[in-house]
Amino acid sequence: MTDSRSAEDREAAIPRNGAARTAKLASIPLGIAGRAVGGWGRRLTGQSAEEVNATLSAKAAEQLFEVLGTLKGGAMKFGQALSVFEAAVPDEMAKPYREALTKLQAAAPPMPTRQTHRVLAEQLGRTWQQRFAAFDDEPAAAASIGQVHRATWHDGREVAVKVQYPGADDALRSDLRQLQRFSRLFQAFVPGTEVKPLLAELAERMNEELDYQAEAQNQRAFVKAFEGVSGFLIPRVVASAPRVVVTEWVTGTPLSKIISGGDKEARDRAGSLLTEFHYSSPERARLLHSDPHPGNFMLTADGRLCVIDFGGVSRLPEGIPQHLGEMTRLALDGESSKLMRLLRESGFIRADADLLADDVLAYLAPFTEPLAGETFHFTRRWMQRQAGRVGDTRGRDFRIGRSLNLPPEYLMIHRVTAGSTGILCQLDAEIPARAIVERWQPGFAA
Repeated sequence: MTDSRSAEDREAAIPRNGAARTAKLASIPLGIAGRAVGGWGRRLTGQSAEEVNATLSAKAAEQLFEVLGTLKGGAMKFGQALSVFEAAVPDEMAKPYREALTKLQAAAPPMPTRQTHRVLAEQLGRTWQQRFAAFDDEPAAAASIGQVHRATWHDGREVAVKVQYPGADDALRSDLRQLQRFSRLFQAFVPGTEVKPLLAELAERMNEELDYQAEAQNQRAFVKAFEGVSGFLIPRVVASAPRVVVTEWVTGTPLSKIISGGDKEARDRAGSLLTEFHYSSPERARLLHSDPHPGNFMLTADGRLCVIDFGGVSRLPEGIPQHLGEMTRLALDGESSKLMRLLRESGFIRADADLLADDVLAYLAPFTEPLAGETFHFTRRWMQRQAGRVGDTRGRDFRIGRSLNLPPEYLMIHRVTAGSTGILCQLDAEIPARAIVERWQPGFAA
């Protein structure tokens, strides 16, 4: 039987065959289920539960992220979104997931050189090579829907050229539909985090992620907002097209490397700057960077935080809602009655929910611990404790959490805050969180 596809389709970096992609994704739950049965058999032959569970965790992580990374598209995008919650995974399970996630954040098979050149010609014109003094055909990095090449612009500037994979749009839509079918399975990998809304949100942001011209506009807005602000570097946009964006090249240490081997000074500085970037962007730019994972941030040699991806951005023309700051302050101060009233008025508690103010305070107050003193040490243990508390189906906090409501306008802010907190815990950073929130979160200052 002959292959009727064109050579271009056969060499595509991102697999386009919908049935093949679905089969690969479907292999994840089947494989995990099969290993669970095998593990039960090994238990019968005398292996301890700890030995069996460690083996299953390692193999499940290996299969899960190998499939997600190979497919790229929505599968890899979902894996990157999961990666920031790795700190919530219990220690006995965390190592294999940590290693697999780190690989996923920065690596994926590249597309062939011919195909890269074809996309550049389509997007920048047939004479695209004349716009560069030099162009490295070997990708410097890979992402979920594109890859990055290092080049020299015609005026001598070092630039990063991000090229979108052909077929990325179809793959993104197909993957997210398929992944939503398995949302309950993936829930086990990130206790205390709701996977189904995360997938729904990724699907809603899909068109923004695919439009590199929109990404370029977002980046220009952040460049303007952070111009001259100490501690930050946003690369300037040099050129853009719907599927190609060219920006200034920046050299730095990715947060993933600081997480795996950085010293305390680098961890704390990266954590402080990341927190300030998250809380100050809505005020400075009226925008919120909505794709928090370590692959999007670097620390430069002079100690600045460089942000390199603006495909996911939320518009907040009024900044962060003041109610969020007021609620955080009331929870921190133990004002249960006032907190309950504000939560109801703002739509965070369903009208038919029968909850006690003190129970709601007990659920929310631990999340404000980072703001109780001058500094806070974000650790994996702290995040695991929070995830275990709200994810324990037998506990009171689980019941309280299920009775609360997150209005749609707060969903993105909540997820980005949770994702940024996950990175802080991976960094093991000790930072002046309270001062940063007091400076930038409306409604929080006493």
